[in-house]
Amino acid sequence: MNDQNTPQVQQSTAIGGLLKRSVSRRSLFQAGGSLVALGSLAALAGCGSTGAGAPDAHAYTQGGGSTLRVGMEAAYAPYNWQATQESEYTIPIENVSGAYADGYDVQIAKRVAEALGAEPVAVKLSFDGLIDALNNGQIDVIIAGMSDTEERRQSIDFSDPYIEDTIGIFVTQGSPYENATSLKDFAGATVMGQKATLYDDCIEEIEGVNHATPVDTMPAVLAQLAQGAVDAVTYPKMNEEGYMRSNPNLVPIQFAEGAGFETTNPASVGYTKDYANAQAVNEAVNAISDAERQEIWTAACDRQPA
Repeated sequence: MNDQNTPQVQQSTAIGGLLKRSVSRRSLFQAGGSLVALGSLAALAGCGSTGAGAPDAHAYTQGGGSTLRVGMEAAYAPYNWQATQESEYTIPIENVSGAYADGYDVQIAKRVAEALGAEPVAVKLSFDGLIDALNNGQIDVIIAGMSDTEERRQSIDFSDPYIEDTIGIFVTQGSPYENATSLKDFAGATVMGQKATLYDDCIEEIEGVNHATPVDTMPAVLAQLAQGAVDAVTYPKMNEEGYMRSNPNLVPIQFAEGAGFETTNPASVGYTKDYANAQAVNEAVNAISDAERQEIWTAACDRQPA
């Protein structure tokens, strides 16, 4: 939800170490949300653009009762997904009538909004449209498994990470690549990743790879593999168990030490460069302990749709 304009992306015991590293590099929990009708730019302009001389739409105060608009795909479980039933874990999706957002990102968004004295509302957008939506004032923050990258830093700023993940490769049972132990074994293979994410960018680490044109979502990526359109796909390792529950034909490649991807995918909260509450968001993220992060992640994995 795992990295997305140019994103970056281990399990039980490995997760603990990854999450600890994320505290210093990109910690947890920021959020935002506010009612917004996508495509209604005129209305958006009237409710707080960030242009010179415009009122600061992001100037929330603690206890001010504001609404934070949180941009996400709502299609990237367990980071975020769309639900039809309201629950203690969900927030409304402003631009999808009667729908709610759930997932790890949503729980982080709740923590951030609480720290800002605001109510979070999700705004469902394509991953590669999130940064433009943020800078256009359609959303207040991005909490969507997005990685803090140098390229993205040219347009927006980020909090510390709230989670850190690594990247794996799936093939299907019976694949000629099933016993691969190194990226080098995929020379000549057709490999696909999710569009506008580190899961796509990292494929260039494979020498001699046939880099397939990416598609928009992880379900679409896995569908391409299931249909035999590609030999292998990249994926966020932290959700390996969840993907395999839903797709029993998947085989995760077990890389020898040092023979896998160098790229990792820490996720941070994204906000505009002039965001008045950047420090408060970062403090909210860092206030979440490693134990809490693990608990939240495990619960989200247990709830995610099949």
